[in-house]
Amino acid sequence: MSQVNEGRPLGELLSGLAGDISGLFRKEIQLAKTEASEKISETMAAAVSVLIGAVLALGALGVLLSAIVSLLAAFFVNMGWDATMSTAVASGIVTIVVGIIAWIFISKGLNAFKAQNLNLKRTTTSLGRDADIVKERL
Repeated sequence: MSQVNEGRPLGELLSGLAGDISGLFRKEIQLAKTEASEKISETMAAAVSVLIGAVLALGALGVLLSAIVSLLAAFFVNMGWDATMSTAVASGIVTIVVGIIAWIFISKGLNAFKAQNLNLKRTTTSLGRDADIVKERL
């Protein structure tokens, strides 16, 4: 032990250590709460991104299927295709393109939900440091 602790009774030292450890863990719990709150905010932002992607996908389906399908079908009819076949092919093309765009937004949001993004890194690091300090004092 250091010279600062010489002459102090063992009971007083243990009492001080217990108080220090108690205060330390209260601070760690507060840090964990703060970090968990930040992670919840990040998760909510990811959920909003997924929701925006889904809403855009639905809106895109409605608008694009009515406008672009008509244009593509007219183009195919002008090329000499049957009107029914032109509409079917145009609908398929538009569906694939809109689906790809929707998936880009949804996958971006899902990537934000990865488990590694939900780790409490600062709390884990701080707890490790605190454990080392307690070991040194004992």
